[in-house]
Order: sequence, then structure tokens, then C-alpha cells
Amino acid sequence: MKKVVLGILAHVDAGKTTLSEAMLYTAGQIKKPGRVDKKDTFLDTDEMERERGITIFSKQAVFSYKNLEITLLDTPGHVDFSAEMERSLQVMDYAVLLIGASDGVQGHTRTLWRLLKRYRVPVFLFINKMDQAGADKKALMAEIKENLDDNCISFHGEDGEDFYENAAMCGEKLLEEYLHTGKIEDETIRREIKNRKLFPCFFGSALRLQGVEELLNGLEEYISPPSYEDSFGARIFKIARDEAGNRLTFMKITGGSLRPRTVIKGSRDGALWEEKVHQIRIYSGEKYVLANEAAGGCVCAVTGLLSTRPGEGIGAENSAAEPVLEPVLSCRLQLPEECDAAVWLPRLRLLEEEEPQLHLVWEEKTGEIQAKIMGEVQTEVLSSLIKKRFGLEVTFGEGRIVYKETIKSTEEGVGHFEPLRHYAEVHVLLEPLEAGSGVVIAADCSEDVLERSWQRLILTHLGEKEHRGVLTGSPVTDIKLTLLSGRAHKKHTEGGDFRQAAYRAVRQGLMEAESVLLEPYYEFRLELPEKLLGRAMSDIEKMHGSFQAPYQEKGTAVLTGSAPVAGMQNYQREVTAYTQGYGRLFCTLKGYAPCHNAEEVIENMGYQPERDTENPADSVFCAHGAGYIVSWDKVKEHMHVECRPSEAKDGMGTEAEKPKAVHKASGPAEGWLGTEEVDAIIEKTFYSNRKDKEAAKKWRRAGKVLHTAAENAATEPVTAECMASEPVTAENAASEPVTAENAASEPITVGNVKALPVTGKAAGKRKPLEEYLLVDGYNVLFAWEELKELAAVNIDGARGKLMDVLCNYQSLRQCHLILVFDAYRVKGHDTETVNYHNIHVVYTKEAETADRYIEKFAHENKGKYHVTVATSDGLEQIIIRGQGCSLLSARDLKEEVERAGKEILEQYERKQERGRNYLLDSQVFYTKDRGKRNV
Repeated sequence: MKKVVLGILAHVDAGKTTLSEAMLYTAGQIKKPGRVDKKDTFLDTDEMERERGITIFSKQAVFSYKNLEITLLDTPGHVDFSAEMERSLQVMDYAVLLIGASDGVQGHTRTLWRLLKRYRVPVFLFINKMDQAGADKKALMAEIKENLDDNCISFHGEDGEDFYENAAMCGEKLLEEYLHTGKIEDETIRREIKNRKLFPCFFGSALRLQGVEELLNGLEEYISPPSYEDSFGARIFKIARDEAGNRLTFMKITGGSLRPRTVIKGSRDGALWEEKVHQIRIYSGEKYVLANEAAGGCVCAVTGLLSTRPGEGIGAENSAAEPVLEPVLSCRLQLPEECDAAVWLPRLRLLEEEEPQLHLVWEEKTGEIQAKIMGEVQTEVLSSLIKKRFGLEVTFGEGRIVYKETIKSTEEGVGHFEPLRHYAEVHVLLEPLEAGSGVVIAADCSEDVLERSWQRLILTHLGEKEHRGVLTGSPVTDIKLTLLSGRAHKKHTEGGDFRQAAYRAVRQGLMEAESVLLEPYYEFRLELPEKLLGRAMSDIEKMHGSFQAPYQEKGTAVLTGSAPVAGMQNYQREVTAYTQGYGRLFCTLKGYAPCHNAEEVIENMGYQPERDTENPADSVFCAHGAGYIVSWDKVKEHMHVECRPSEAKDGMGTEAEKPKAVHKASGPAEGWLGTEEVDAIIEKTFYSNRKDKEAAKKWRRAGKVLHTAAENAATEPVTAECMASEPVTAENAASEPVTAENAASEPITVGNVKALPVTGKAAGKRKPLEEYLLVDGYNVLFAWEELKELAAVNIDGARGKLMDVLCNYQSLRQCHLILVFDAYRVKGHDTETVNYHNIHVVYTKEAETADRYIEKFAHENKGKYHVTVATSDGLEQIIIRGQGCSLLSARDLKEEVERAGKEILEQYERKQERGRNYLLDSQVFYTKDRGKRNV
């Protein structure tokens, strides 16, 4: 018999519990289907659920239908209890998504669809309440395809002739089989459903038992049971307590089997725990049976485990990712006056085990307990639960918005912890991620630098803490923390040292990064009389929300859109008041987005990051037998491990100064390594095994002079006139005199000067080599912001614009300029060279990149010409530098172009004063201070 865990999901009032009852009755599990309004349903066993007529806690039932054994999970539909529903998704093999015919696809339905996609759960759809007047199957299918997925296909019996044709449009394999045989085999359909390429839709009325048997037949026919590994593993999705107060750990066995008296091992916050299983219970409704063994695929409740948490994996199973749906409000838990909050907090934390996102927090300053919640209904349920469990009357204060923070710039955070007889240093890269990504932890550190055991410990510490932002002290999200480097001491380092260093590294990086304040947004659907539509639209605009064009539905105006939770928080009451009870507002959490009034919120909160003693950004160093504090903005100067080189900014700007202010902006990184680091890499790579170091020394001396001259030239254009009067010496080159001995290996060129004069006997004997400038086209194009923006619209236009700019630049520099573009993906393409005005444009051949072409040119011509390469590709820089060629980053090339443009502009303005016109009047240059100018 096939075994499967099947979940039922829906928006509130879609008839989810009614469908569960109908399925149990049709399968012969219960004698009579219960009704929500009669408070006699099989699965809604809690008193609060029956009173309110909604599902609050997920329940399970086990039943068989033909050759299929189903463990049915009935989940909450109300938005306030979405977290409970999401935890159940982690253990589902398949799901039935319920849609009310009268309501259609709601905002919460779309949220459920996104979650099912995130957890890779195959879906069957059941469109309920088709017995109601006005239910239009064709219109509903069109709405489902438009809002959910075009591969949602009706499996209704009437659609037999068109079924295969519709199913064939859902994928290449389905279409190929249909074209060859004229039909599609059931096995193919089963496979595509499991792979989420096909979504069967069934229609009916759960209350009248219509279409339920057809749905069960479809499940039995098209479900493919999962396979399980031999080694033991389990995923925990719920913690609860029975009537006797026993702690129940609900889990799904994902491999091997579990027996009573088995010892379970786990870890939390670096501490190991080991506990023994007492009982294994298989629940069905409020009743259960004891099992001697739970095999793969079984959903059971285990007693005896006191350290487990929802979302954890035990055995071979990994822990689940952080849930998407999170509380957006924070409320003060108000206890009776005679109750001491500090005494009651440990007891109330028992509720936090069952509802992890309740997140009870003790506020030391105010002596209050804060709880995170989803909405008003949840606070009412929690108050009832606390009274029932502890006999304590509590209330909740007005909800405050739960803000979050993220970053816009990439920064390397550093942390050092070295009080006496302790030592640890950690370097962490902080990178922004897409909205909804959460916090991602990774490592990019060699084990030659830091042992694997230390790296694992640091990653554990990075993931165990809720890192706080520097704007309001709110949790950070949508950020990637990558361990780059670190250092330990053989004698003095302990585990706790790396905890402190890792925390401080993240905090220091946040202080340097550009932070963004985020606030939660609701997706709403507002139904109200048409004459009040103008009032509603005005309200949404005042909330800084947005909405789509309103439309009519059954004589009622419908407005949909999104708005900040801060504005929508109490809007339901207002809607009820001004519509005299005829208006209805449905909200579901959309996610977090930049705060509409960030400055106001930051000012009102008055958070001072440097005074947050629980989240320090400063580091601790040791000198003369005593520790001392180094502030976050000075700490990089004291680090024992070098930071990775500062990356150049985009082509339009210069690198931001360090240290930066807390909220200083910075642009996207470009990947420029810097000549000194490239030289160091080459020295280690190419000269590390040579006994005779003289060649390396000569190469380094010449390269250092060139690099120093380039630095001097970056501030002021270097011309033949200004260089001919004075030779390059130790004073004006910041290196050493250029002589025949140390300059003979390669000519020195920079900017618009073909060769700098040399001193010594070699003067006048050396012939300047021709200068070639090779530009990595796409690397530069996507590094210059204005070209990158143009490329997003028209890549050909961006290429042409770059070519024009370089033509103008070459006319001033008078070098051989070769612009190289990748064409390696063009099948059969051969190397193509085009003369574009005064430059050469090369399109590489098939399977040859621009990097490869430039490297080959540099290797073949390094002795014939002086070659300079403009690129910001780190690997290419190392290879080019190894050939003895000069380098320009995309940023440096941009500055050269800007400088040339400024010089031309000054010449033009001087000539304009004399009242004469020149050919250069039509040329285009970029000037840093004036932008694009037609001269």
C-alpha cells in the first residue's frame, strides 16, 4: 500500500475543515461528517477552535482509501496562525490547495502558493462551493491560471476529450508523448505532478460531498509515494502538550525507523543534548495509538524529548530554513499587578516552545515582557490559552511594528578579541541579498589559514545570534555573512573567544555598511459599496500604499493592492465604521520593503549603536599584559590578519574613504585587486621555487617604479612637456632613480607619455616602444554605471557608445587601442577585427573569451610593444601582470577618459575666447564634474 503525508491548505472560510471531514467520511474513517457550525468536527478538537469556528492548531488523521494510506494534516487557514501552517509544510509529501468558488484566488492563496513552491510540495487543487449560485468553472480556471500557474489543468471527468491536449501543453515530455501516441500514460502524469510540472484541479462541494470521491480517486491514482533512506532521520515540525501536561514532539520520520527507548542526540548553541524516547504515539484526531516502531514516512508524536524545537532535524536530517511568515507586531504582555513578570517569564516560555515565533523578550529597562504576534485574533487566543494553562488573566497592549534592517553595500567586517590569555580574530564579508532571503551563512576561508574545526565553530556562532542593525537595533535580514579569514592561538584560544570575535566582526561591518530600514507590508483586498470607493482610495494613498484599478464584483467595488502594516494595522475597524458594516478587509503579509518614513522612525526610536553594550562593534587587543579597546572605526588598522584588498567602486566614482560614517553610502564593488597585491601573488606563484631571485627582483623594481609613476599621474595629467624637464628620481617617483640597469628590462610608459626619460649612460640610446592599450569591452561596459544602465535597455547602443568614447580618448593618447568583445558563444564565429575610426574592435572567435585573446596578445607581444590592459577581472589582472604588462582597472580607465575630456574642454574654452572653431567641437567626452559634454 502506498503511504503519503497529505496536507490541506486554504484561506480562511474556504471550507478546509469541511473538506477534511468529507474525505474522512468518504473513506469510511468516520460514520458522520462533522460541521463547523455544529461544533462536532473530528479534527477541530480544541474548545477555542469550536467556539470560534476556525482551525488554530494543526491536526492529523490517518485513514486508508483503496491502495493509499494517507496521513492527513489539517492546517490553520487564518493569517494570524500562518506560522503553524508553514511548519507543517516542512513534512508534507503532497498538498491539496482549497479555493472557494465565491472568493476565487485571494491574497493569502497566492501566499500559500509561493510557500508550496518554496518547499517544493506537489499540489492538487480542489475548487469548493461549486453548488453556490454564480459559480463559473471556466472563469475560475482562467483566474487560477492567471494568478497561480498556467499548468493548472482540470481533471474533471467531463473534460476527457480535451484533457490530454491541455495536459500536453504543460511540458516538453508531455507534449512529445502526446504527439507520438495521441495520449499520455498515467505514469508520465504521476511523474510530472511530483515534479511540480502539472497541477490537477478538481471541482465540487465538500459540504454536499460532491466531487470528494473524485478527488480521492485522483489522489490514489496520481500520487507517487516518496522513498526513504536506511539511516535514521526525522524532521520536527510541532511541539505540544497533552491533557496530562506531557511534552509531545511531533515529527516525520525521513529515514530508517524509530523505536521506544531509543536515545536521540542533538546540539544547540554549541551544547550537546542526549535524551531517550519514551512513547511513540500515532494520533488521529484527539485519539492516539501507541506504536512499537515508526518507519520512514510516519508522522508521530514522541514523549520524553525535552530539548527539541520546531524546524530541527535529528539523525541524518538537516534542520529546516527559517520560516518566511513572521510576526509583524510586538505587544507588551500585561500581567496582573500582583504578578512578578520576572517570575512568570520562565513559565510563559513553555508557550514559546509551541509557538517559536511568539519570541518572548524580557525588557530589562522597563521590566516588561514583549511578545511578537501576527494580529489581534492571535492575542485573543493566547490570552485564552494562558488562562487555561496557568489560570492567569493577561492582556496585550497595542501592537508596535516589528522593523528590520538590511544593507545596500558590501563590506568586510572585522572582529578581534584578545583580553589577557585569550585570542581570536574573525573577518566576515557582509553582502546584501534579495528581499525575503533572510540571513545566509557561508565560508570562503582556506583551511591553511584557519582550521576546519574553528571555521565550523565560527559559522555556528554566526548563525545562533539574531544580529541587530545599527539604525534602530532591529534584526538584520536579507544579508549574506561569509567567513573570509581568521586567526587562533595554539595556547590561548577558547571557543568563546571566537563567539566574541564573530559577533564583533558582523557588528563592525554593519557600522561601515550603508544600512536600510525595512517595514512589513500587507497585501490587501477591500470590498465596499461603490459610493465609498473614493474614500478608500484616499485612505490607501495616505498610508503610502498602492493599489490596482478597482473593479466591480456582484455589485460591490473591490480594491486590491499593498500598504505598510503601520497604516493598515487598525484599518479594519475604520472600514467597518464608515461602511456601516458593509465593508470587508482581507490582509495577508506580503513581506518587508524599505520603510516609507525611515528618518522619522529612526529619530523616534533614538537608537545609539555605539552605546549598545550587548552588541559591541569595538575590538579588544592586548598590550603589556593588559587588554584595551579599539573603536570600530580604527580597528582595521590594528588587525593581525590583513583585510582583503578594498574593491574599486563603479566607473563613475572613486573609492569611499575609510573609516566611513555609520550610514555613509558606497557603490557596487568592481573587483580591482591593486598592483601591489597582484605583484605579491605573482612573486609567490612564479618565483617561489627559483633559487636565483635576481630576475624577480629586477621585474619587481621596474614594476614598482611604473606603479608609483601611475599613482602620481592619477592626480595630474602627465605630458611630454612636464616630464622632459626633470628625470624620474627617488624624490619625484617615490621609488628609486630609473637607470639603465633597472629599467632595461622594460620601457616605462604612463598616461599620454610614450616613454619617461631615463638617467645614466643609457639615456638617448633606448628607443621607445610602440604603446598598445587593450580594453576588455564587456568588463568595462558593465563597470561604468551609465553604460550598464544603457546596456539593460540596448546592448548594441552601449557598445557603440563605448567605442565612440574610446575613439576620442585615443585621439589624445595616440596609442594603438584595441577594444575586445566576447563572441565565444556564437557558433562557427571566427575572430573578426573591425577598424572603427581610429581604434580596432575585435570580436573573438567561437570558444575564445576576451580574457583569453588579451592574454595571448600580451604573451606574444610583450617584448615588441609596451602593452597596457584595461580590466577589473582579478584573475586576468594576475595573468597580465605576470607577462610584465601594465594594468588599468575599469575605474582608472574611466578617470583617464574624464581627465582627457576635461583637458579637451579647457582647450576648447580657451579657443572659444579667441572666437575660433575647431574640428574637436563635435567630440564627446566624459568629465567627472560636468558629466557628458558635447564639445
